[in-house]
Amino acid sequence: MSTEAAATNFQSSDFQPVAQPPDFRPEVTVSPHDGLRFWQFMIAGSIAGCVEHMAMFPVDTVKTHMQALGSCPIKSVGVHHALRSILKSEGVPGLYRGIGAMGLGAGPAHAVYFSVYEVCKKYFSGGDPNNSAAHAVSGVFATVASDAVFTPMDMVKQRLQLGNSATYRGVLDCVRRVLKEEGFGAFYASYRTTSASDERVIVHATAGALAGASAAVVTTPLDVVKTQLQCQGVCGCDRFKSSSISDVIKTIVKKDGYKGLMRGWIPRMFFHAPAAAICWSTYEAAKTFFQELNASRESGSVT
Repeated sequence: MSTEAAATNFQSSDFQPVAQPPDFRPEVTVSPHDGLRFWQFMIAGSIAGCVEHMAMFPVDTVKTHMQALGSCPIKSVGVHHALRSILKSEGVPGLYRGIGAMGLGAGPAHAVYFSVYEVCKKYFSGGDPNNSAAHAVSGVFATVASDAVFTPMDMVKQRLQLGNSATYRGVLDCVRRVLKEEGFGAFYASYRTTSASDERVIVHATAGALAGASAAVVTTPLDVVKTQLQCQGVCGCDRFKSSSISDVIKTIVKKDGYKGLMRGWIPRMFFHAPAAAICWSTYEAAKTFFQELNASRESGSVT
């Protein structure tokens, strides 16, 4: 059979052309910000911050006592001695003095922190969720913003941790007396040290609790300076003519040597290693809750 005959038979009317389906290109909708609304990030961050700081508050109290100089009840740098002294003088409640101020500060501050972090991460990542540089830069912006909210209540918290019922009757009494005796600027005397001593930036860059603990040790000197600035005049702690970091460092070194700059490094390290895990796991759990809530609402609206 010739080729032409085969072609003719193949083109017989018995064979009809089959219409080809159009290219199937499903539209993939990528939901920004993990599918969450801005207020949901704020609530998730607020919950994470409160859980983190409340769980680790006794450790933070020990650290604050160790870092405070002057005629405060605790002068030893030993964790065991500091803890024993607190328990002896005030009992277990002494470990939780100032927790109310922490609750008032940690919730709003972490709401600001995580919402700013998520917004900046989206902006700087360029669509790459694994962009570590974007995570680090976002952490810097988030830290500066959240510290502006947290620093005043952190100052109140530390003063309550050091004092007793005779020093301040509570959060409101401390706020009123600081405003009256020292002015509004006292609430932000340590603001310049907080962002610089915050280990969360390194946690974002490396995503590791071990890195956070290591960073906590390295930044301890600035944390000691922060405590000194926030606790001026409480329990006989020194008062400073200015909030200059260098002046505070000189005073600490003159009074306690260079080892004074490392006061509280052990509880600070033990605070930040589990705190990072607690905070981020709680944050992700809260995000998951909101994601499932949003998904159920969307499916319900479709049906």
